[in-house]
Amino acid sequence: MGAPKKAKKKIDGGSNVFSMFEQTQIQEFKEAFTIMDQNRDGFIDKADLRDTFAALGRLNVKNEELEDMVKEAPGPINFTVFLTMFGEKLKGTDPEETILNAFKIFDPEGKGRIKADYIKEMLMTQADRFSQEEINQMFAAFPPDVSGNLDYKNLCYVITHGEEKD
Repeated sequence: MGAPKKAKKKIDGGSNVFSMFEQTQIQEFKEAFTIMDQNRDGFIDKADLRDTFAALGRLNVKNEELEDMVKEAPGPINFTVFLTMFGEKLKGTDPEETILNAFKIFDPEGKGRIKADYIKEMLMTQADRFSQEEINQMFAAFPPDVSGNLDYKNLCYVITHGEEKD
């Protein structure tokens, strides 16, 4: 039979949430977390969520809605829990769908287009602020239509699949 083998801890790639993401992604999640942690206590709670929604212009968030969001977490939402929750949600997701869902936040009617001026303002004033030069580059690559709208469905397709095929 031989001597009993020492129980080695199995190192599972998915066990450490930080190994699921690249360093740049973790940095982006950290920025998002910091933006949402409105009172800067290291945890996201209902008050933080309410303030975050308010900052995005949504003032009438129901308490139940906030409760449900907070309840998704196994406990207080610190950065590791936050990252784990995103890891679970993103596991096996289609990057195109993930990007589309991000744009849909700015398109409550689901039209598939957003005002170029609005997206420009958001990109220049929120989180990783874009410079005017970066905005110009984006609009050069993806010009808004005659009504000043950005077709984000097409943009998402190009981001995830490369140039559109004619």
